[in-house]
Amino acid sequence: MHSNGHFQSNSGNNSFSRNGSMTNPFNIEKAIQKYKQLAKDALSSGDPILSENYLQHADHFSRKLSDLNYKSKEEMSSKVSEKESKGSVEQKKE
Repeated sequence: MHSNGHFQSNSGNNSFSRNGSMTNPFNIEKAIQKYKQLAKDALSSGDPILSENYLQHADHFSRKLSDLNYKSKEEMSSKVSEKESKGSVEQKKE
């Protein structure tokens, strides 16, 4: 570990495993807030480079959340389209 603390506060990332927990929007929002707070703390301790690094992490998770929301909307609209097309097929049978 470096004595300047750059690597000490990075241990908070261990709470997110690779088991799909980052597909939950709530977990992604928590990660965004965590990295924004770490950026704020780093800036207040006089480390603008580490702060920028944390802001980039927050931005990454913001894009991930946006992508997840977009995919969710697509899935919902395709399910609605599916139901509508099934309904019109059933009407033709009658």
